[in-house]
Amino acid sequence: MKLVRIAALALAALTLTPLAYAQDKVSLRLNWYLGGLHVPFYYGKDRGFYAAEGIDLTINEGRGSANTVQVVAAGSDTFGLADSTSVILTATKGADVKSVMSLLNTTGYSVVSLAEANIKTPKDLEGKKVAVTPGDPLGQLLQAVCKANKVDCAKIGMIQVDPAAKVVTVLEKKADALLGGADDQYFLIKYKGGNPVAMKYADWGANTVGMTILTTGDTIKKNPDLVRRFVRATQKSWEEAKKNPGAAVDAAMKAKPDLNRQSTLDQLMVDIELLDSKNSKGRIGWGAQADWDQTLAILKNYRDLTTDKPWTAFHTNEFLPK
Repeated sequence: MKLVRIAALALAALTLTPLAYAQDKVSLRLNWYLGGLHVPFYYGKDRGFYAAEGIDLTINEGRGSANTVQVVAAGSDTFGLADSTSVILTATKGADVKSVMSLLNTTGYSVVSLAEANIKTPKDLEGKKVAVTPGDPLGQLLQAVCKANKVDCAKIGMIQVDPAAKVVTVLEKKADALLGGADDQYFLIKYKGGNPVAMKYADWGANTVGMTILTTGDTIKKNPDLVRRFVRATQKSWEEAKKNPGAAVDAAMKAKPDLNRQSTLDQLMVDIELLDSKNSKGRIGWGAQADWDQTLAILKNYRDLTTDKPWTAFHTNEFLPK
């Protein structure tokens, strides 16, 4: 009888063993400090979407897309959230990185101004002063907007300021506009009492793929199943955040209680709008060749990109659920 009990216990232990397996420890490096763009990842972790895929996720804040790509390339984090242009430019310099999700297929890059500046079209920028951060790609990519709309970029005065000073420079009327994000500086101005207007690059002929999820080629080669599970959990996290944006923000605020809830929610709603482009609709994370080809063309013309590699060298759709 005792042997029968022992055998039954052993069988039960074998049955439960899969639940006891250790989950894969995975880290995600964001592109910046926690904001609306990052809410779905915290929501997915809070709701257990990553855990359900066997992933023990740690989310680390970032210090800019370029830095995130470098950190992931160095192996310090498993995955990263970074702008496609940073992924491409770093990869062409030898970094072993690749996008596995084309997350925001419309860029949020914008000319952000106060409504009273009356900047409604790119032509209105001529004769105006614009705040830009030194080394910021938005300044170079503005040239693509100028060319697409027959604007003389030489007639736009560029005022170089630190990132944190751009909003203040506009509010104090030291500049007519700033180059920033429709989901970022726009709301910083709004919640400081200004009446902001965002003129998106994408609406004026200069769209580039926005935020992507990247990892190393080594991770793709050695652990494709992990990449597939992470992509699946991330896609679900964004899908559920779209359905329940308020709940998603509340989950993120557990990690950072001092967030401005309404501002963070506003940012998230803009980012949800940026998920799709005219070429890419309905599948979160799926990248369209037309969008990536245009991104490469703009980088070659305005960011000194030199490469003969096709778009598939920088992004793959292979890990998205069928």
